[in-house]
Amino acid sequence: MKNIIYIAILLITGLAFGQSFEQGNALYKKGDYKGAAEQYEGILKQGKQSAEVYFNLGNAYYKLNQVAPSVYNYEKALLLDPGNKDVTVNLGFAKKMAIDDIKATPRVGFSKLIYNATGQYHYNTWAWIAVSFSVVFLLLFVGYYFSGVALVKRIFFVGMFVAAGLLALSVVAAIYVKTQKNSENYAIVFPEVITVKSEPREAAQDAFILHAGTKVNVMQVEDGWKKIQLPDDNVGWIKQNDIKEIKQQ
Repeated sequence: MKNIIYIAILLITGLAFGQSFEQGNALYKKGDYKGAAEQYEGILKQGKQSAEVYFNLGNAYYKLNQVAPSVYNYEKALLLDPGNKDVTVNLGFAKKMAIDDIKATPRVGFSKLIYNATGQYHYNTWAWIAVSFSVVFLLLFVGYYFSGVALVKRIFFVGMFVAAGLLALSVVAAIYVKTQKNSENYAIVFPEVITVKSEPREAAQDAFILHAGTKVNVMQVEDGWKKIQLPDDNVGWIKQNDIKEIKQQ
């Protein structure tokens, strides 16, 4: 009986999710972007998250010229669906509405080499690459095992070592990228204009000014303040309610 009730609840909530999503889409097509945003927000308030909902919500806020919510929701969509080209393109458009244009500090030396070699792909992509090399290794092993020609066996043997090496490198790259991602805690600035402080107190000296839609990395939390770092490595303190973290802690 309990299982039947549980299944019924799932069906009802799933149906409600679908109806709200379709209503939001319909309102968006009619040009009622505010109404569409309300429908998508309602879905999220029910605890139903998906890349599609965040993407559509980002589109609605973009049409409303609300830079911070649009950037935030596109970032949330990418978090759930890394590498989605549509989301990436629209996020680029949304970022162009932001006032702040902060250039990242260039990487140098060994750090640059490692980033260039691994940072172009998400860790899930590296994991799939590792799986692919493991399949290649298995096929080469089968070829080596069943081949009766000495030259062919040598070729398969060398190929196995090459595939094993690339497999190991892919695994290391996946671990490295995942570690880097886990160390990042990005957030989006929501107020139109905020003053970042040099210390976590109201009377502290002003460090710099940020505007809505700017992406920052949260480094530390202290008494209602958050220490942030910008892509250009500038650091300061901001009130925790002025930013919204992309990853749920």
